Amino acid sequence: MNLARRYLLPKVQEDLERKMVFVAGPRQVGKTTLARSLPGADVGYLSWDVPEHRERILRRELPDSDLWIFDEIHKYRSWRDYLKGLYDHPRRDQRILVTGSARLDYYRFSGDSLQGRYHLLRLHPLSVAELGIDSVGDLMDLLTLGGFPEPFFAGSEVEARRWSREYRSLLVQEEITSLERVQDLGNLELLMLRLPALVGSPLSVNALREDLQVSHKTVSGWIEILERLYAVFRLSPFGTPAIRAIKKAQKHYHYDWSLVPGEPTRLENLVASHLLKWVHFEQDAAGRELDLLYFRDTDGREVDFVVTEDLHPKLLVEVKWRETKVDKALRYLKKRFPEAEAWQIHAHGDGSFRTPDGIRCGPVHSFLQRLI
Repeated sequence: MNLARRYLLPKVQEDLERKMVFVAGPRQVGKTTLARSLPGADVGYLSWDVPEHRERILRRELPDSDLWIFDEIHKYRSWRDYLKGLYDHPRRDQRILVTGSARLDYYRFSGDSLQGRYHLLRLHPLSVAELGIDSVGDLMDLLTLGGFPEPFFAGSEVEARRWSREYRSLLVQEEITSLERVQDLGNLELLMLRLPALVGSPLSVNALREDLQVSHKTVSGWIEILERLYAVFRLSPFGTPAIRAIKKAQKHYHYDWSLVPGEPTRLENLVASHLLKWVHFEQDAAGRELDLLYFRDTDGREVDFVVTEDLHPKLLVEVKWRETKVDKALRYLKKRFPEAEAWQIHAHGDGSFRTPDGIRCGPVHSFLQRLI
């Protein structure tokens, strides 16, 4: 696979002709490789993390190129004012691309708004569709190694574990310290070690608070930081009073699903990541009002994932490790929302069929091929 030809590349090129483009996503997911594949990138690339480049940015000694790429410039407190000045007084045909390993819509610190001056595109790890995976064996490799390019293409489970450890340390020592005010970095890293074992169940901040011996507010703040830096993401429950859905308890997942212990739970995380990648692409590239949620009601019925569009269920997905009979909770939800597409997917098993009530059953990789 040519990493420079990531799925976002055509949209980046298209949007650069209209506005600034912000490409955000987890650290080491491939943003810089994508950016530097654009024509003119060799001349126009500047990284805030490179001292020489940082001096050129601050002095406004910018390259003689029709494309300027600013990598990690959100670490500069006045970055929005800086970009606004460049955008509002451009050279002829000037294009500006900004990449960052954090939520660029959040880290605005102070200064003028950039509303209306940029398009945001979020880059995600490699996926079944992007890699062209069409077998259970290749899916298991992706499940074990994760979707970040370096560990995946290394092809070694040992190297993938080493990469994940180093990744966590760099996230704490470099990203968090440069963007956030956190004094207790030790307990924050301990939280990062605790979270993978809690994937798949409603996340109890109170239990984490007691475990770490810190306040509820502190734990909540740390989880929000990890979300802003694309380490984890949370899903809220879907439902209405008519189906007695729970209202508050959130579930969380990791962008690096290789961290999650237990293959069935790790598979659920992999599917969550794939669905979020598709939802974000449709939001960013097409402007669709999609959201990724999960369903759980007061009677204990649960469906892993619910994708809504304009607040209405569009897609229901239940994930199983092995092929089994259709889950009762999925049947229940499909009956109440018959217009929603419903899938029960499994990692092991050859069954592929549609039930009389319209639920489709089949292999995980066959379903994920339909996404992005």
